Amino acid sequence: MRFAAPVPWWMACLLVAGAGAIATYAYWGLLIPLSLRHRGVLITLRFVALVLLLLGLAEPVRLEPAPPADVLVPILLDRSRSMALADADGGASRLAAAVALVRDRLTPALADRAQVEVWGFGDDATRIDLDVVRPEAARSDLTAAVNAVRAHYADRSIAGVVVVSDGGETGGGALDTASGAPVHVVAVGTSALTRDREVLDVTLGQAAVRESVVELSVTAVSHGFGTEPFEIRVLENGQPSRVIRVTPPDDGGVIREVVSVSPDPDQSTVYTVDIPVDPTELVTENNRRSVLAAPPGRPRRLLIVEGAPGHDHAFLKRTLAGDPGLRVDAVIHKGQNDRGELTFYVQGAAAGVAALTDGYPTTRESLYAYDAIILANVDPASLRPGQVELTSAFVSERGGGLLVTGAGSLAGAGLGRTALGALLPLGPSRRATSDLRGSGHTFLAHRVLPTADGESHPVLRLADTAGETRRRWEAAPTVGHVIPLGSPRPGATVLATAHGEGLDAVPVLAIQRFGRGRTMVFGGEASWRWKMLAPSTDDTYDRFWRQTARWLVADAPDRVGIEVEGGAVEGDPLRVAVSVADPGFLPVPDAAVRVEIRGPDGTATVSSASPVTGQPGRYRVEVPSRGGGVHQITATASHDAVELGRAEAPLLVGGVDVELTDPRRDDAVLRRLADASGGRFFLADETDDLIATLGDATMSAGAPIEHDLWSTAWAFLLVSGVVSVEWILRRQWGLR
Repeated sequence: MRFAAPVPWWMACLLVAGAGAIATYAYWGLLIPLSLRHRGVLITLRFVALVLLLLGLAEPVRLEPAPPADVLVPILLDRSRSMALADADGGASRLAAAVALVRDRLTPALADRAQVEVWGFGDDATRIDLDVVRPEAARSDLTAAVNAVRAHYADRSIAGVVVVSDGGETGGGALDTASGAPVHVVAVGTSALTRDREVLDVTLGQAAVRESVVELSVTAVSHGFGTEPFEIRVLENGQPSRVIRVTPPDDGGVIREVVSVSPDPDQSTVYTVDIPVDPTELVTENNRRSVLAAPPGRPRRLLIVEGAPGHDHAFLKRTLAGDPGLRVDAVIHKGQNDRGELTFYVQGAAAGVAALTDGYPTTRESLYAYDAIILANVDPASLRPGQVELTSAFVSERGGGLLVTGAGSLAGAGLGRTALGALLPLGPSRRATSDLRGSGHTFLAHRVLPTADGESHPVLRLADTAGETRRRWEAAPTVGHVIPLGSPRPGATVLATAHGEGLDAVPVLAIQRFGRGRTMVFGGEASWRWKMLAPSTDDTYDRFWRQTARWLVADAPDRVGIEVEGGAVEGDPLRVAVSVADPGFLPVPDAAVRVEIRGPDGTATVSSASPVTGQPGRYRVEVPSRGGGVHQITATASHDAVELGRAEAPLLVGGVDVELTDPRRDDAVLRRLADASGGRFFLADETDDLIATLGDATMSAGAPIEHDLWSTAWAFLLVSGVVSVEWILRRQWGLR
């Protein structure tokens, strides 16, 4: 019961006290003597009559719970493929256990309290029939399903949403916390794997240029087999390539392996990592993952500027010019002619030579046409301030690579005294320039050895394993001498140190990110000794410098760039982002961008990308994928009917079965969902607690029905009865 016209508690107290005072006063000063007992009875009856009248003024009503049809309990049942795993109680599948729980326990227990409606969710959320539901959905977008059901019943009274799932969230969406209905989750399946081997992750390095050797990193795990060895197979476009035999460190221990591979330079290469299936495994679909290696695309342009002719330049130019993935232009400073003018020896393609007649590009467009720059023994005085500033912007804004090496560039702080100093990963040395050489200016031989970071870095990698790489560097000839450099800057990584007379474990090779680009400094001199003092079969010199150049150019963007997301599961939409820049790499905000997506079956879809608000030169479009396999995405940008450029990017759709990745029941996901919505987490054997929780919620979820208590015959009879009894007793005891 409650009151339709309630009054404040303090006023109610005053009214009741007033009723008591009036009733007492009415019978306290009577002229006809009455016994104290008779007087008390009459005062009580008068007080009760007055209180009943006050209650009537407050309009008491009786509350009746809303009928079950007005209160709703939606039940969301996971119908994704992971629910087919048979690890529930009694060896039943997770879906069978979930269906039995909903059909035999929840629905009958709630039928007289609320309306129960069952939904199934996977890729989407729909009403289902428990008799025909199948675990066939390719993914389980749990949060999207909850958001959809909440929105569908936005105008209904919901006691709570029940989710029955194994917690395999593969949607990645965010829960709409604005809705008030709590979400109670029931976890089915087991959180501990019995016997299962899985490829957890496969990543592949970027093939920046043709004939690149890239690292294929594999992460795997074995549950329930102890430390029993097993094989990991690597397939290249479906053909066997490598077989690795691994031994887990312990049961459930993670295994990491790195394999060097050489993708096809002209077409996409699919690498598949596969673990042979054991008949006793819980799930076999997670034994395989595939990753795509995209062809490197156009040759990368590299500019070498050498401060003076010498052996280093001759060897370096010959090595890099022989790399099919690079187009090398070179400038050698020859000194002054008879008229005191600086002269240069320029080598390169005809299209780039004109911009190098002054020894170094002088315009943004001519410099930004390159992907990386090597400044070797360059006297800081030979670069004008504008060229230095342009080089700094080349790295930070254009995203190019920069290597500074040689005594001419680094001695006495060298280029570190200019604006380029902030770009270098090693600060200037405090040692005097005279310390660079021994007495009489004789060379001091030093050995270059990789650090722990350098052993696994693609610049210094000479073998498949870090240990073998280090052994090869220990056996390599020494360099002529080493330029002492300062300490690493914050964020820099030292890849190699120098060891020898006068220097011991000082940084000699370091890298860092700077803005959109990357920089490197190398303090070794006469590195050609790695070639001339080694056996003819030794490729240390060639590999080091080619890998260095490839690392420098790897991240340099094109004028038209393309990024693609999505496609983890067949049918997922592909989100394509395109960036468009002019020859000076300034964004083009009003380009026309056409995106073509060609599926594995050869069918093409053409769409127009729309500008992204607040991001000039950025365009975006979303299109559906066409089945599993390699999709080829091509973006063409134009302005005023003039083509600015095009970019291509392949994408592998369905390279991993995301639904069966780590098939254990994920309680953490389910608990987060319940906590975020104000609900509770239950195990399958805690159904009684869930029913009790929902039972309490149904009482308050629906709007109760109000019945007026004052305007009823019973209320009239009660008041009139009290007044009548008082009147009869008054007459009987001699009062009028």
